[in-house]
Amino acid sequence: MSGLCGWFSREPAALAPADMAAPFARTRAVRSAGHGLGSVALVAGLDEASLYHRQGLLIASFGVRADTLARLWRTHGARACAALTGHFAFALLDERGAEALLAVDRCATHPIFYRMAGRSLLFASSGEALARHPGGGRELDPQALFDYLCLHAVHGPRSLFAGQRRLAPGECLHLHGGRVERIGYWRMRYTEHAAAAAPHTELADALSCTVEAAGARQEAGLMLGGGCAGTLLAHLLQRGAEAPVNSYAVGFGIEGGAALSGARAAARRAGSRHREQCIDAADVADAVAALARACDAPCGDPGAVAMLFAARMARADGLLRLHGAFGAAQLFGRGSRYACLARANRYERLPGALRQLLIEPLLFGPGARLAVLQGLRTRIEAAMAPPLLRLRNRNALLVQGAADIFEPAFLELVDPDAPANAQHAAWWLAQARSSVNRALDLDLQGDLPCRIVPAFAAACTAAGVQAVVPYLGDAVVAMAARLAPRHKSGKGPRRLFLRALRELGAAPPARSASAPVLPFGRWLQSDARLRALACDSLSTLAGRGILRRAFIDLLLARRLPEDPAAHGDTVWRLMMLEHWLAREGRDSAFAEASAETPALEGAALGQE
Repeated sequence: MSGLCGWFSREPAALAPADMAAPFARTRAVRSAGHGLGSVALVAGLDEASLYHRQGLLIASFGVRADTLARLWRTHGARACAALTGHFAFALLDERGAEALLAVDRCATHPIFYRMAGRSLLFASSGEALARHPGGGRELDPQALFDYLCLHAVHGPRSLFAGQRRLAPGECLHLHGGRVERIGYWRMRYTEHAAAAAPHTELADALSCTVEAAGARQEAGLMLGGGCAGTLLAHLLQRGAEAPVNSYAVGFGIEGGAALSGARAAARRAGSRHREQCIDAADVADAVAALARACDAPCGDPGAVAMLFAARMARADGLLRLHGAFGAAQLFGRGSRYACLARANRYERLPGALRQLLIEPLLFGPGARLAVLQGLRTRIEAAMAPPLLRLRNRNALLVQGAADIFEPAFLELVDPDAPANAQHAAWWLAQARSSVNRALDLDLQGDLPCRIVPAFAAACTAAGVQAVVPYLGDAVVAMAARLAPRHKSGKGPRRLFLRALRELGAAPPARSASAPVLPFGRWLQSDARLRALACDSLSTLAGRGILRRAFIDLLLARRLPEDPAAHGDTVWRLMMLEHWLAREGRDSAFAEASAETPALEGAALGQE
């Protein structure tokens, strides 16, 4: 695991940064440096990050050279962030100007957490490392735990530890004049009416630029699912490579081999050297402990199991990096989450007179009692609901009601409406007009940087390789922002990728080809070891005063058999939460009230 950490203060440090870096330094050496106002520690390969210390300027940086940052800082100050490209995260401490600057890239692929402790600014790449500092605080934030269970991840700016905050995508933290200021230096702005003559060509060119910038293709592999996004990435990685690129696919169970036919065909067409592995419930049970150790927060994505085994295959082949097509769905609207918006939009495009004078009176009037029309009524009701509510109703946990799930004492510590209110605010803050772009922006700000990318990074870390996400390159993100909404809904995304593949002279994947999905809920019912692991974890979690035991019993006894797919994911998230809480003997000590967390924006550092 790699990361940075440190502090900036006029007071003596209570802990050396090298001690804060212990969560990163299990297998790597620590590089550290300091001056009169601060100190940093860096754990990473020499080609992954750099450390700079000259003339009172101290910089620890991922993704962008520290000496380049030093020149930009001296000429542009905090505005230097807007001039940077690619994936990066850095901490800059300027002793002469008594200033500090923390920043992450436009997709927050490398996280940074921070906290004000008295007159000290503490920061780290993980909440665990930050909490090791005596001023970092180890009390858990009950609102963050509630958000994790509702949203499948702790969305920024919160952290699981009370008082900590996380930088959002395209954001920096500037400490100057004794004050702390959070600055959004970049925001995704959608130009929805731009008419691109050949958007598929733009997509292929943008992704090609990102792949070329990553370089060293022979040291990298690709996790391949068989869908359009992964297939396009495979062809671009193979193009120009001196030897076949390594690709990997993971299936599940006895029937997993058949499900991997799409990935197999994509690898054959791209010319990659392909390996695949079918895992069973016993492998999943073994993977839980590895993921719990590698993740900085509870791993809310069951897909991390496949990521882990793909990364292990890559490491066994001697590779150093693993590419994944993660981010394509959130940029281009691929997946059932966005398909529900497209179906609703098709109903809204029908003539108003037809809807109001014929269809709705028939379905909700004389035909309301006809069972044969129940399915159509349900779809019409979903189409008439606000878009954000449609997305929220797909959450199996939210629809059950907080009072039936959480202990009353725990609910007193949280605001049950906070996750919905935060999503509502983010929905309307999006620089977009269409529902599909607002939904995409919601995931680009929350689910992608807080759940999906961390899961892929943790799985790769556990296997000893570096995660690479080309679809989150600046060129691809900018291209997606220019793309018209019609290319991101319904059949638009598939058509876009198919045309991009044809542009490269590649055969399109089968319509049914997609990455296999972990049947966790089904295996919970059929495998005794996996079920015992889940039941033991949930039983221990029930004793922590967070969830009602009656809810857990109902979930395992009734809900799970009724819908193994949806409620299996719920069991996964609860199980991983317990493993995270138990990892270092946390006793679920909560901060008294989330609202008492001091605001960091404008907080005084203090000067003498």
